Amino acid sequence: MPFKDKERHREYMREYRKNNIDKIKQQERDYKKSPTGLKYKTISSWKYQSILFFDYDLLYDIYTETTTCDHCHCQLSTSHSSRKCLDHDHSITDYDNVRGILCNSCNIKDVLKTI
Repeated sequence: MPFKDKERHREYMREYRKNNIDKIKQQERDYKKSPTGLKYKTISSWKYQSILFFDYDLLYDIYTETTTCDHCHCQLSTSHSSRKCLDHDHSITDYDNVRGILCNSCNIKDVLKTI
């Protein structure tokens, strides 16, 4: 049954957090490593970088399933030069600005830039 008194509930929660700090920190660490946590972190970083897309869940699915660079068709991996990058147009600020999924080398060269 929920607390009827909000202040009493706040005090209860403060006390709970104080007594269970290690448990709460472990749960946070576990969440950040979970598939849901990684997805949330990735999408949040895209939004912070001003990447705009109509459906971030769809974009995340496409991003995770992509295995080759859209430009040079090299195999994407975790190494620096072939690391997966989401390329976007910085000049577009009011609608979808994603151009493609590239390797780090192509992204640095800005190969999909249209002038």
